[in-house]
Amino acid sequence: MSDTPLAIGIDFGGTTVKAGVLYRSNVISNAKPIETQNFQGADALVQEIARVIGELQKLHPNVAAIGVGVPGFVDFKTGLVHNVTNVEGWVRYPLKRRLEALTKLPVTAENDANCMAYAEWKRGSGRGVKNLVALTLGTGVGGGFVVNGQMVRGAKSLAGELGQASIDYQGRTGTYGNRGALEKYIGNVQIAETAVEAYAAAGETKTLEECSPAHLAKRAIRHDLIAQQVWNGVAEKLACALMNCCWLLNPEAIIIGGGVARAGTVLFVPLEQALQRQLSTPFKESLRILPARFGNEAGIIGAATLALEEAGYNVDD
Repeated sequence: MSDTPLAIGIDFGGTTVKAGVLYRSNVISNAKPIETQNFQGADALVQEIARVIGELQKLHPNVAAIGVGVPGFVDFKTGLVHNVTNVEGWVRYPLKRRLEALTKLPVTAENDANCMAYAEWKRGSGRGVKNLVALTLGTGVGGGFVVNGQMVRGAKSLAGELGQASIDYQGRTGTYGNRGALEKYIGNVQIAETAVEAYAAAGETKTLEECSPAHLAKRAIRHDLIAQQVWNGVAEKLACALMNCCWLLNPEAIIIGGGVARAGTVLFVPLEQALQRQLSTPFKESLRILPARFGNEAGIIGAATLALEEAGYNVDD
């Protein structure tokens, strides 16, 4: 391991920034999380990230590159961050250039959902697959696409925003004026709100906490009919978006991660059934729906793996 290049992955969140050192597909060292909201402005936070990187370098001198996954719109080519979700002060911030100046290491900046997709493609459930759709289900819905063995990024590196895809042209208004945006229906809060309403209609009073995806999954496994109906609805809505991806991209695999995906069979079984009903045989006969291999470390693993590859190292070990 002493001669093997390591990379540091940074998983940027609205609450905390997590950093870890990657060796192959394992995070071998973690830094103490940085509280995002404790810093005023992008520069102050980036300087703290650079300090944490320096501490990790003392423990692991073979670090060869840094990758950062950001929840927002990121120009992969330039490392310019257009915005960060739920964090103020990040408007057209030159993250790559600034962090390289502070650390003297090559830096790659990428959307966090793309980092998750990259981790699963290169080292996880999608290893060896040339055409896949990966998505993460949590507070929102993030996505990443691999077509013909290449990440799809688009003209401005903004492709893959599956959460903003419409499942109803007359539906709820999304953040950007888009009607029927998927994440307006199957984010953590939206699932809980739907469940609260369903229980109320049946004469039962439940709080949002009692109807969190984790609690709903447990109820569904115990054959709670209302919880099962809510998950069936989530599956139908998700299948609508994924069905469109299948017709457009003809993927071999769909990989699903994030907190909502931990519902397991109560989500995956009706989702697969809903997709099967809406696809022609050639599209569905080789299609696999797979749970993500990596959990909370997916962002670190993906960002670090991508950084190594961009720095010229072979990551297909």
